[in-house]
Amino acid sequence: MRAAFYAPMKPPGHAVPSGDRSIARLFMAALERAGYRAQVASNLRTWSADPAAFAGLHAKAVAEAARLAAKWQNEPPDLWFTYHVYYKAPDWIGPAVSRALGIPYVVAEASYAPKRAGGPWAVGHEAAGDAIRSADLILSPTRLDMSCIEALLHNKKRNVFFPPFLDHRPFAEAAAARDVHRAAVAQRFGLDPDRPWLLTVAMMRDDAKRASYDVIAGLLADLPANGWQYLIVGDGPAAPAIRESLAPWQDAIRFAGACAPDDLPALYAAADIYLWPAVNEAFGMAFLEAQAAGLPVVAGNERGVPDVTQDGSTALLAPPTNHKGLAALTSKLLGDAALRATMGRAAADFVARERSLDGAAARLAELLAPLPGGRTP
Repeated sequence: MRAAFYAPMKPPGHAVPSGDRSIARLFMAALERAGYRAQVASNLRTWSADPAAFAGLHAKAVAEAARLAAKWQNEPPDLWFTYHVYYKAPDWIGPAVSRALGIPYVVAEASYAPKRAGGPWAVGHEAAGDAIRSADLILSPTRLDMSCIEALLHNKKRNVFFPPFLDHRPFAEAAAARDVHRAAVAQRFGLDPDRPWLLTVAMMRDDAKRASYDVIAGLLADLPANGWQYLIVGDGPAAPAIRESLAPWQDAIRFAGACAPDDLPALYAAADIYLWPAVNEAFGMAFLEAQAAGLPVVAGNERGVPDVTQDGSTALLAPPTNHKGLAALTSKLLGDAALRATMGRAAADFVARERSLDGAAARLAELLAPLPGGRTP
């Protein structure tokens, strides 16, 4: 069984790391484990920060669709699988190729924002809507995404809640060697192993990421003095401004900069609490990574965050811009080692049980089987 895979926002082989690239790769791995040979169909990136670019991108996509349909005319793949469709990254290729070859069209993570209709993003908005309507199956990572696209679908059963997942094993293995990692991280960054450590893993961009860092600057002022240290992993164009906003706590904060993905499990395992307000965050893969390594989470409670955490069990959630509320939750965990340990165990169990790559692959096989040409799992 063959699956043509496409990610219009960022191809799986893109040189710049990001959550989007990571999730694309995870879906390819899940397809492989579900019994499909996943092949990247096209590296054409239709994402644009400027809607004026869509005319040229659309022309390229039409040509690419025609090329692929001709290439596969005599030996088509068994399905087309597109990851992440929205108004800035429409899919003009997948629906056209699927129609030409008579194969199922599957979309994972589709977003539809009616406020984009009629404005400068109308072309991308309409294209995203057309792709969503034509999909035989839509895998929605959050309940918010499900509700946003529901009005486009005559058959609501095509819209399935499929929460984010990850390969939890590297994080679980790191957690099993926590003492070793904590000693190494303490030495590397000059941290005191006898104090609880906060951890954030997030890029530093002048967008919603910067907004979350601004909330952090507010909440740190309400934490108990000298009772914590903080490791921040991430870099980007907003780094100088973010560092300046956090300067009052420079004695307690260590900036690790950008770290390789393979280094992250050890950093998570060494820490005590994962902190991120998640202002305007879709859902946040770092929350799954942190929990997989046994960290309790303090985060904002909006959009998809409640779908990747369990409030009160693996995480403590408050409105993402309420820095005092988030500070109170952080202080609660800082002052209660037993609670941190209990929530950390629950977090690791939650991810292993409900958000693992193997579990996602098994469910994916079940969902794809009824489609035309599908296989019995």
